[in-house]
Amino acid sequence: MYLPAEWEKQEFVQLVFPHENTDWIDYLDEALNTFVNIAKSIAKYQKCLIIANNLTYVKSLFSNKNNLIFVKINSDDTWSRDLGGITVDDNGKKVILDFKYNAWGKKFAYKLDNQITMQMKLKGLLKGYYHKSISFVLEGGAIESNGDGIILTTKQCLMEKNRNPTLSQNSIEKRLLEYFGASKILWLNSGYLEGDDTDSHIDTLARFVAKDTIVYQSCDDIEDVHYEALKEMENELSLFKQLDGTSFKLIALPWIEAKYDCDERLPATYANFLIINGAVLVPTYDDKNDEKALQIFKQIFPSRDVVGVDCQTLIRQHGSLHCVTMQYPKI
Repeated sequence: MYLPAEWEKQEFVQLVFPHENTDWIDYLDEALNTFVNIAKSIAKYQKCLIIANNLTYVKSLFSNKNNLIFVKINSDDTWSRDLGGITVDDNGKKVILDFKYNAWGKKFAYKLDNQITMQMKLKGLLKGYYHKSISFVLEGGAIESNGDGIILTTKQCLMEKNRNPTLSQNSIEKRLLEYFGASKILWLNSGYLEGDDTDSHIDTLARFVAKDTIVYQSCDDIEDVHYEALKEMENELSLFKQLDGTSFKLIALPWIEAKYDCDERLPATYANFLIINGAVLVPTYDDKNDEKALQIFKQIFPSRDVVGVDCQTLIRQHGSLHCVTMQYPKI
């Protein structure tokens, strides 16, 4: 058993669309436009499952519905990466591990979101997959797999007491090794982004792009509040070892100038990209380094298209492209 890497073949990507009862209400049209752009970008390459409260209206936003699957399921919010099932490969069987979701330590409403994966099963959307409910709080954005037995995560997130308060780090590590058939857990102690609600999800900071390669969000502005913590994270990454004892190749992603909503710093990061069949979707922020980031991804993934997606609206709710999507490995 293992947790497939994101670059492995996928069946579909899940999106949960915003609606008038979510925190997107003040700029709902902008948010819907962003979600439509993401769905269209995915649908050029593979199937995209769209979950919506107001199904008729959401369908009307698309003139071309090729590769799009629509289903009505009620939701509290839109963060598919964290409320979605995490799929492992068990000797060829794809098993969706349906972990408990509590909105990053009960920070927001979550009861509807916690039921979405089960609702997908009941509505027949998960045919070909096995389903297993697990009484352990874990979000997809909290873990990264290199597809070769290594899981990357952050201590700040998984040890946050409103998730699994009775468990020690050692107990949590044993569970991760068991759930994902992993051989090694790499724990980051450093790195964060202001404005992040997730207690430093790994998918905002450092990501696998190959079994031996990690990209990470760097900061070269010594005056920025993130500079020291991200430098410490960079040093930690340089000390991590693969299963054979060799170091990982590291690729730095350029820094993004501070983005604000009123006086609130927003967690913009290029590390929140999404790999799909034949392409990599990269968040952009109308920043001077957007094009530089896109060029880095083109060098990393020469056989895939690299598609920039404007995520300025997403960061106003403290997430980005990877946070609102969840891929399901090919059956």
